[in-house]
Amino acid sequence: MPFFNLTIGFTYLDLLCENLGLENLKKAFRGSKGPNFGTKVSNYAPCPKPDLLKGLRAHTDAGGIILLFQDDKVNGLQLLKDDQWIDVPPMRHSIVINLSDQIEVITNGKYKSVMHKVIAQTDRNRMSIASFYNPAGDAKICPAPTLVEKETAENKYPEFVSEDYMKYYADHKFQAKELRFEALSNLHMIGIAIVYAD
Repeated sequence: MPFFNLTIGFTYLDLLCENLGLENLKKAFRGSKGPNFGTKVSNYAPCPKPDLLKGLRAHTDAGGIILLFQDDKVNGLQLLKDDQWIDVPPMRHSIVINLSDQIEVITNGKYKSVMHKVIAQTDRNRMSIASFYNPAGDAKICPAPTLVEKETAENKYPEFVSEDYMKYYADHKFQAKELRFEALSNLHMIGIAIVYAD
């Protein structure tokens, strides 16, 4: 299954490149050691009083591309679209593809990371398998130069090292992504100021 998921991740990146007219988005993921790949299995137990439980709170994911194999019988995943929470229906033999924060940065906002949450169910377990295809820890993440508007004086998104963002995200997962981007931008500017001061 990991090889299959990696192949889907590579193929999806190729499709994003083709759609945006980019030469190779995989380069941005590579770093010195190649992209990171992992899988997480989740079991959401039933809750007789779901109104007392938040489930998995609303958030965007930090890395690259998530391939989600969700339960084919029990719903619970919701996406935010046009300020409305929309159910993602369980479908047999399907994969939900979720784009994360670092894809949003690399594509200069042409593709957005998806705000999502899991709501608790009253009577049934819900299982999911999420495969993560993320940039290498030392990959430099910034908007692709061909997607940056020349007339704009400032970059819309910060430049950072993938691992730095992942570490910051671990403590600020449920914060708005815009605040995370701003914090990383400020840290980057402090780093530049320190280098110039030395």
